[in-house]
Amino acid sequence: MQCKITKSGLLMALLCAFALNASAATEDFTRVELFGGYQFTHIGGVGGVNTNGWNAALTGNVNRWFGVTADFSGSYKGAGGLSAKAHTFTFGPQFSLRSGRVTAFAHVLAGGFHASGGFEDLSAGTRGLAVLAGGGIDARVNARLAVRLFQADWLLWRTQGITEKQNARISAGVVFCF
Repeated sequence: MQCKITKSGLLMALLCAFALNASAATEDFTRVELFGGYQFTHIGGVGGVNTNGWNAALTGNVNRWFGVTADFSGSYKGAGGLSAKAHTFTFGPQFSLRSGRVTAFAHVLAGGFHASGGFEDLSAGTRGLAVLAGGGIDARVNARLAVRLFQADWLLWRTQGITEKQNARISAGVVFCF
């Protein structure tokens, strides 16, 4: 299942890139946005685990209000010889509302995740479905740079018949505009 998601996501990104190159009209929005920054993720609701890590996304804007996003992230936790990490790779539509220097956006992304943990020489891991729903606000600094003031996402993980729905992710960073 995971390979199909990755292949379909890559196909979607290639189709979007083709559509962007095929359009010759000059627009008042950037065609490609590359985001990179910090993320804080809370896993498991009350009494859950807080993790820190990175978040990166590539968005191809088809028009002023619609784009396709590929989002990747890694979160990590370590304490007392125990270590845990989780990586997500999701793809889907993103809707934007542009007003001057500020862009608000919302997205629903689906794909996969891989989580693993270990203690000394022992380790275990799992893979499954990941779904992100959320949005955020970018503030334009100049024609090529914006600051992602915040991005907030609800995160669902499903693996081996178990669904974890009480997860949240907050991200912030920089957006390079092309």
